Amino acid sequence: MTTVRKVPLRKCVGCQEMKPKRELIRVVHTPEDEVLIDPTGKRNGRGAYLCPNEACLLAAQKRKSLERALKISIPDVVYTQLSQQLQQAVKPS
Repeated sequence: MTTVRKVPLRKCVGCQEMKPKRELIRVVHTPEDEVLIDPTGKRNGRGAYLCPNEACLLAAQKRKSLERALKISIPDVVYTQLSQQLQQAVKPS
């Protein structure tokens, strides 16, 4: 008898689609009030998930859904940094 493992699903704050957690990128609001991409998925803080593409990040920025999910107001500079980190995070895989 083989056990079927349940795949954890998370909702992308950009496109609002439920996807497997492993396919998404976690953005975390740390206790030090930083907003960072969490490649390990284990960093301490409040997390939100985004698809690994620019369109979802832009949609989340436009609708302020990332800000609501992380419960912090995010300046445009941080969105620019997230965009750069997102591109770097996607390229190696």
